[in-house]
Amino acid sequence: MTTATTLQKTLPARYYTDPEVFRQELERFFCTMWFCSGRTEQVQKPGDFYLCEVAGESIIVTRDANGAIRAFYNVCRHRGTRICTETAGAFAGRIQCPYHGWTYGLDGKLIGAPHMEQEGFRREEYPLHSLRVEEWGGFIFLSLDPNALSLTTQLADLPAKFAPWSMQDLRLYKRMSYDVRANWKLIITNYNECLHCPVLHPALSRVSDYLSGENDTPQPSYIGGSMEFRGEAETMSLDGQLRRNYLPGLSEAQRKLVLYYAVYPNLLLSLHPDYVMAHTLWPQAVDRTHVVCEWYFHSNEMARPGFSAEDAVEFWDVTNREDWGISELSQKGISSRAYVPGPYSPQEGLPKAFDRMVLEREKESGRS
Repeated sequence: MTTATTLQKTLPARYYTDPEVFRQELERFFCTMWFCSGRTEQVQKPGDFYLCEVAGESIIVTRDANGAIRAFYNVCRHRGTRICTETAGAFAGRIQCPYHGWTYGLDGKLIGAPHMEQEGFRREEYPLHSLRVEEWGGFIFLSLDPNALSLTTQLADLPAKFAPWSMQDLRLYKRMSYDVRANWKLIITNYNECLHCPVLHPALSRVSDYLSGENDTPQPSYIGGSMEFRGEAETMSLDGQLRRNYLPGLSEAQRKLVLYYAVYPNLLLSLHPDYVMAHTLWPQAVDRTHVVCEWYFHSNEMARPGFSAEDAVEFWDVTNREDWGISELSQKGISSRAYVPGPYSPQEGLPKAFDRMVLEREKESGRS
């Protein structure tokens, strides 16, 4: 006697097309989980800053005079005016509101409030509202939830798993931004399966076997796994030729793999033998996502005369655009009245796990 199994199917259309579901997911993921906002090298010196825009909030990330990384809501404590409008820059030792000149130290404390010489006003009661900041592997993570568990708890075993790549020692080579007209979840599910690779990615398929590697057991805060090189390829580039030294600290086995992980809610990491690539996802609307792609290489390699990594950048820019294009076609198809959830194959374990996580967090939110 055979027992029928229930096929897991893709999510209903509302998870990709309903603005209210999108709003709830921003609260559920970006306002309760630690999310990746940038890299420590973006705020190398005291006063360096960048803005982070997420879930309707504008956040200032800077480094104070003591070298600590700080994050503040971009909201003046006087009359609520947004303070910074530039996406990045350097404060001249202080943060000043452009409206009435209220001025804050790099630690967020109010140090100047013109025309507030009145009884009962105490500057120490009006610092900038701060957010929690933690670092991992050179990445800066923020939490809008003051009661969230630590970043270490959320990341689980990833710091130990990725330690050989020493991501904190890598430096930015290039940054590229893309506006993708697709729901942020479609980008994550596409990233976490390669059954589409023979059809969509001819360059990638020449250097990597889409059926190779192993997936990790899905976790509440991440999914991912490995893929192996094909033939004589040694790195992910158009010709697969290794033009740089391997990252120090990698074992012989690790040099033959590429790891692909989605660290919820917005960091996609691919760890290569000679570099690391990261995508950060910034949902803009239910059907639009801003994606920032960055390539990191070891500082010793980048210091070599004539260093260039355009082979890796060109390869992934082509592959990225192929992925964004198919994600946009998925968005359009799911938006049709003809769409109904379709069945996943046994080889689509990671997308299935991602969907289950989305539904589970929705249930948990309903119980809270």
